Amino acid sequence: MYAVEVRDHVMIAHSFKGDLFGPAQGLHGATFVVDVAFFRETLTPDGVVVDIGRAGEALKAVLAPLNYRNLDDLPEFSGTNTTTEFLCGHIHAAMAAATRAGDLGPGGEGVSRIRVTLHESHLARAWFEAPLA
Repeated sequence: MYAVEVRDHVMIAHSFKGDLFGPAQGLHGATFVVDVAFFRETLTPDGVVVDIGRAGEALKAVLAPLNYRNLDDLPEFSGTNTTTEFLCGHIHAAMAAATRAGDLGPGGEGVSRIRVTLHESHLARAWFEAPLA
C-alpha cells in the first residue's frame, strides 16, 4: 500500500457539554495540526499516489470554514461536542467528498482509503481512517 500525506493547521474555539469534560465545558481555543493520508494499492503512471499540491489545496479548502471560528456558533455542529475525534470524522467526510469530486486531479480515482489525524498537542492526537466508498 502506498500513501502520501499532507499537513495544515486550523485554529478554532469551542466548548463541550457534560461532566466528562471538566474545565473544557467552558469556551476554549485549540490549534490542531491536521494530517491527511491518501492510500492506494499502486502508483499512477506518473509514479505518485495523488498530486500532493492539489491534495494540500483540498485540505486548505476543507479547513477554511472552520478556521478562526467558534464551532459552537456553526449550525451544522449545533448540539454536538466537537471533540478531536468528531472533527477527524468531519474532515474525513469532506476530504472523501473532495477526492470523489476529482479535486486531487489524476490519481484521485485510485485512492482506496483516507486517514485524518488531528494533533491536539505534542502529547495527544486522534484519527479517523476508513475506506473511500
